[in-house]
Amino acid sequence: MMKYVITGSLGHISKPVVKKLVAAGHSVTVVSSHSDRAKEIQALGATAAVGSVEDPAFVHAAFTGADAVYLMIPPNWTPEGGWLQYQQKVTHHFLDAIRAHQIKNVVLLSSVGAHLRTGAGPVDGLGYCEEKLAALSGVNVKVLRPSYFYYNLFSMVPLIKNMNIMGSNFGSTDEKLVLTHTDDIADVVAESLLKLDFQGHSIEYIASDERHPKEIAQVLSAAVGKAGTPWVEFKDADALNGMLQSGLHPAIANGYVELGAGIRSGAVQADYWKHRPALGKKKLEDFAHEFAAAYQQ
Repeated sequence: MMKYVITGSLGHISKPVVKKLVAAGHSVTVVSSHSDRAKEIQALGATAAVGSVEDPAFVHAAFTGADAVYLMIPPNWTPEGGWLQYQQKVTHHFLDAIRAHQIKNVVLLSSVGAHLRTGAGPVDGLGYCEEKLAALSGVNVKVLRPSYFYYNLFSMVPLIKNMNIMGSNFGSTDEKLVLTHTDDIADVVAESLLKLDFQGHSIEYIASDERHPKEIAQVLSAAVGKAGTPWVEFKDADALNGMLQSGLHPAIANGYVELGAGIRSGAVQADYWKHRPALGKKKLEDFAHEFAAAYQQ
């Protein structure tokens, strides 16, 4: 029996991973910042560690005795000092605990665009985490780089309803947008943790589908009864203003604009195209059913 520590609470990725690890007979501790998740975690057969990953003492205690850890830096929608600074702080708490407990196996949820290290908004901190983990001695690190989450497309619902468009500050070039479903990510995470057959430092991309934004608009708009809704590429300033008006923290909004600009230039997905993985099972048409359900709510 192995002991695993899973960060990310019971999110779309972590929950199915926890289920598979418990079903395989392993000891699993789930790190969550929400005390109301404790009963659900325990009901799955896992141990709840409730606290903040911004608290180094908590992270140190939660990682005690782990044979392997799954790392994800949870979102912080109101980061003091900026998004990168928050991500760097959490990274160092993870690193200190890994060193202190001499943990030998780490799976990191990173992202497409992390190869840039800078210039990709919210991904910059993941690139930083990758770099610091790679410098650890005697630790096997598997970096997973999924692409654009399908779930990010839920932000298009109000655009369709209120403006009869879909769009972002990318989409006018010929490059397809690489899409990933969290179910496909969870499958790779669980397999990586159960096998623990990675050595040294390795990187794996995860993708479910590759579709042009115009195709995305075509499929999703048809699914909600508004066929023909176009994809519109916004200017960076307009995209930023829209996010700020919706209430996003300026650091978050600016980060997303930078990420979108990186997708538009081709820089964010450039390394993905050099190392394309086999695509997962969840295609855009499959996600369209989830999108339609969210649209109707």
